[in-house]
Amino acid sequence: MAFELRQDLKLSQQLVMTPQLQQAIKLLQLSRLELIETIQQELVENPALEERISDDSGSGEETPVESYSEEKTIELKEDKFPNETDWENYIEEYNTPGRMNFDPETKEGPNYEAFTSKKDSLEDHLLWQFKMLSPTEEEERIASAVIGNLDADGYLKVDIEEISRLSDTDIEDTEYILETMLQTLDPPGVCARSLEECLLNQLKILNVKDSKLETLIKNHLPELGNNKIKNIAKAMGISTDLVMHYAEIIRSLEPKPGRTFFDETANYITPDIYIYRENDDFIIVLNDDGFPNLHINPYYEKAVTSSAEQIDRDTKSYLRERIRSASGLIKSIYQRQRTIYRVTDSILKHQREFFEKGIEYLKPMVLNDIAEDLEMHASTISRVTTNKYAYTPQGVYELKFFFNSSISKKGGDSIASVSVHDKIKKIIEEEDSKKPLSDDKIAKILKSQGLNIARRTVAKYREALRILPSSKRKQY
Repeated sequence: MAFELRQDLKLSQQLVMTPQLQQAIKLLQLSRLELIETIQQELVENPALEERISDDSGSGEETPVESYSEEKTIELKEDKFPNETDWENYIEEYNTPGRMNFDPETKEGPNYEAFTSKKDSLEDHLLWQFKMLSPTEEEERIASAVIGNLDADGYLKVDIEEISRLSDTDIEDTEYILETMLQTLDPPGVCARSLEECLLNQLKILNVKDSKLETLIKNHLPELGNNKIKNIAKAMGISTDLVMHYAEIIRSLEPKPGRTFFDETANYITPDIYIYRENDDFIIVLNDDGFPNLHINPYYEKAVTSSAEQIDRDTKSYLRERIRSASGLIKSIYQRQRTIYRVTDSILKHQREFFEKGIEYLKPMVLNDIAEDLEMHASTISRVTTNKYAYTPQGVYELKFFFNSSISKKGGDSIASVSVHDKIKKIIEEEDSKKPLSDDKIAKILKSQGLNIARRTVAKYREALRILPSSKRKQY
């Protein structure tokens, strides 16, 4: 068998991911906050990219490549954007997972009164209280070690031996500071090591002294959670009425004392797009608030195009690459915003009844419905709708919310699964608390309304809504 070297010509098609295309796809799947962080990072790294703080001269015209935010206060139109990047043919090969403009007199905006300043953390709150007790240096070390190891619910999940080691103190001293000082602080029940200890500490603070109630908390909480009232009454030798009375007292206590100090400001969502109702129509406005006003540094641009020999070839080559990168970023941001706008407009067209009447009118819809309408790839729609939020007349929703499976109805029609969730929730809210409806009975009620749904599907939807089964919803 002989080996030989030879050259052959072969004609083939190959997908090429240009740097600009890769950047466009990357920006498309970023959330609003991630996009702003990416822009800020590029401003630091690329000297050719600048943020225009103010421009009061009013002279000179800019192209879309030179300034991104020039069109912020104008409703988006097709001709306001450069031609769309043709990434639909590439998207499957890529395996990496408007300042708001509205008239406050005519369009309802978000309620900014709901936004509050940052609250003190649980750690700050506890340390402040403890220092008011004028502790010794050793006591403060123990307190700092305990408070620093509390979870978000206010529980101490670290062994007392570990706390003693961290604070370089005896176990007995650590236990004493924990039980006599830290567990008496506000909020009641904080610094407990278990749910039982948390509830018992709250009873002490409330000065509730009842040995049977304490026994129930120590020995029968799991059974109480499963609503086994009769079993508890029999085991404790008391009446079911007294067990229910104790259950009401326990329900009035706080099982997670630390959650009142949870920083909810971190959960606030800033919509990427606003949908306003005006008369019988809807207006879509992109939220570009917070996006820097980007443009190419004119000094570097002039230096590259100048024929003077003051700048050497390598420097010019570097500046050209930086200008090309900055220009590509600005174009990609335009493309991202334009694509989000088009997808939202298509969603509005498909789900118009939802925007007009509410969640009961949400229609079944899949990614391909929008993809076919816009002649895009379904994976592009998936990237656009992930971590992007819309402010609508019905509330704030992630764009992914509008895509859901269908449940068949009598007559061949179908209804969105999210709408079925809402129906199940309303049925349970209206039930008799002494005779809660089982999943099978809920399925029969839905079938009487024309919905073909199985009991196990009702159970799955109920669990998704975080609603307990009927045995745990029953109230005596």
